[in-house]
Amino acid sequence: MWEKGININEVKEIRTGSRIYFGVGAINKINDIAQELTAKNINKVLVVSGKRSYKLSGAWDPIEKALNQNNIEFKIYDNITPNPTTHQVDEATELGLDFGAQAVIAIGGGSPIDAGKSVAILLKYPNNNARELYENTFMPDKAVPVIAINLTHGTGTEADRFAVVSIPETETKPAIGYDCIYPLFSINDPATATKLPASQTIYVTLDALNHVIESCTTNTASPLAMSLSKEAVRLIVKYLPDSIQDPEDLTARYYLMYAAMIAGISFDSTGLHFTHALEHPLSGLKPELAHGLGLAMLLPSVIKKVYASKADILSDVLEPLIPDLQGNPDEAEKAAIGIENWLFNLGIRSKLADEGFNEADIETLTRQVFDTGSLAGLLRLAPIPADENTIKEIYKESFTPLSAVHSK
Repeated sequence: MWEKGININEVKEIRTGSRIYFGVGAINKINDIAQELTAKNINKVLVVSGKRSYKLSGAWDPIEKALNQNNIEFKIYDNITPNPTTHQVDEATELGLDFGAQAVIAIGGGSPIDAGKSVAILLKYPNNNARELYENTFMPDKAVPVIAINLTHGTGTEADRFAVVSIPETETKPAIGYDCIYPLFSINDPATATKLPASQTIYVTLDALNHVIESCTTNTASPLAMSLSKEAVRLIVKYLPDSIQDPEDLTARYYLMYAAMIAGISFDSTGLHFTHALEHPLSGLKPELAHGLGLAMLLPSVIKKVYASKADILSDVLEPLIPDLQGNPDEAEKAAIGIENWLFNLGIRSKLADEGFNEADIETLTRQVFDTGSLAGLLRLAPIPADENTIKEIYKESFTPLSAVHSK
């Protein structure tokens, strides 16, 4: 059991930084939130979202009503795309500054909420821009309040202090993490996630799955990470098929949203390592690549690399996925192929070669991992030495299915 691997004399940091309203109908709590904003003399907010989901999800109508009833003026920036860019953040910030926004309401999945968090910082630092923020040329300690209206079940950003935005000029996708961007309030209403297409349902959930697989195997992992990771995997394995079969299944959406939230809380304390560090260069180079798909393509090789060092933990956490693991270090290949087969059964069969990458890209991708400060920081949390050869091997093994190689 994983308990044997915990050093009880090592002090762990455990974070829970946001107030989250969770459950079917939680969107109606926006009126309470609007009243609290008014009590804080906040009467102008910037709404940050993508083009369509904030309306298609049904989230916008109660939000607009609550803002109007509480005499809160608003401007909408709805140009956020998947893998949002620093340019979009700067445009939204300019709109917010011109309007005099005192808070940000971010509506969507990880992309709008992460962009909204970034805008919230820059509204307090009007002499800086998003590229400077993500290249760490200044270290913010303040932001206007963020209200996160989460419409997916993947990133956990509604519960953590992180944000990710791409820099197009450098084809990089760095992350930031500051206490000042914990959302003041978050809403997780499963009813707002029922319009997610099947592919996006799978991709966002795979993001949450990777969060816990990584968070429970970092070198800073705590008992909380172990417990949350095990529960998140159980819920994902049980309820993801139900949500694919019936997108309107509120019970399935509820527990997937819960799994993603506790995954966010887990890695907020422990961090992440290989899979996220290596995926960000993939979607930095190809912004059209879904983050969850990028993670899925890398995960089997990452499991193969780290399993021996964390066999007791991973055999326990992955039990719902691969029930016959015994926790022996020599099971690495079995665990990796087991994960890959589970992904294939979900219909996620793409590997890097299928998505237009070639082995000539490995040098560029590896360089981006080490040259992007936030990603290099993740590597320091890895359970095994994260040297250049290891990174290249993971990329190379992810071009084709591990099971095909193993069967030769």
